[in-house]
Amino acid sequence: MKYTRSYGTEAIKDSETAYSICKQAYAQAEANINLKEYFIVILLNRANQVIGYYKLSEGGLSGTVADVRLAFSVALKCLASAMIITHCHPSGQLKPSSQDLKLTKQFVEAGKLMEIQVLDHLIVSIDGYFSFANEGLI
Repeated sequence: MKYTRSYGTEAIKDSETAYSICKQAYAQAEANINLKEYFIVILLNRANQVIGYYKLSEGGLSGTVADVRLAFSVALKCLASAMIITHCHPSGQLKPSSQDLKLTKQFVEAGKLMEIQVLDHLIVSIDGYFSFANEGLI
């Protein structure tokens, strides 16, 4: 399990800021979002400042597996108060699939039990993003 510590002073207040931080996390994880799918969890403190990120999975051209239990085990170990979950679509298609919707619901429910708020789920591409929070899906 590799968790990358990345302390910052900027608080994430909106999806645009989250997308900017997300692109930095993908770059630090050496994840080529145009090539294949990755799932990265951005971990936050109580002030919604980034305390680190965790590359949860690296998949293929059309999918990746995201284990909710692994994501929360890392969040608990680093004392995160909140998280933003994110994955990329190499195709550039930002519309969430039914599996994306189901997975988001699983993360939100687990977060309620663990008292770790899931603030957003971003689907990202090189040209933009889709925010579940902006669309009222969280």
